[in-house]
Amino acid sequence: MALQPDATPAPVDCRRCDAVCCRLPVLLQPGDHVPGQFLSRDTHGRAVMARNEEGWCAAIDPYHLRCTIYSQRPAICRQFSMGGDDCRRERQDYLRQADAWALSSPST
Repeated sequence: MALQPDATPAPVDCRRCDAVCCRLPVLLQPGDHVPGQFLSRDTHGRAVMARNEEGWCAAIDPYHLRCTIYSQRPAICRQFSMGGDDCRRERQDYLRQADAWALSSPST
């Protein structure tokens, strides 16, 4: 008897997510109008979203995991579909890394 794949994947809710997408590098496009305090440059001199010391996008509110410049967010962020294939893939990668880290960390 063959196993049936799940017909519908579990829904993704940004309010219950670890804002995994907010840890991805964001290359800015010419039409993006991001406030200056959130701008940075990568090693190639390209404009990117700045990151905080923990690797999160600098525009994310760390207490509520919400974008503080939502109405001005970059085009790539607007195109990133919650629950879409890219979202689900990033979440799976993140969870795998978190599991690997937990297994490699010494117990207290």
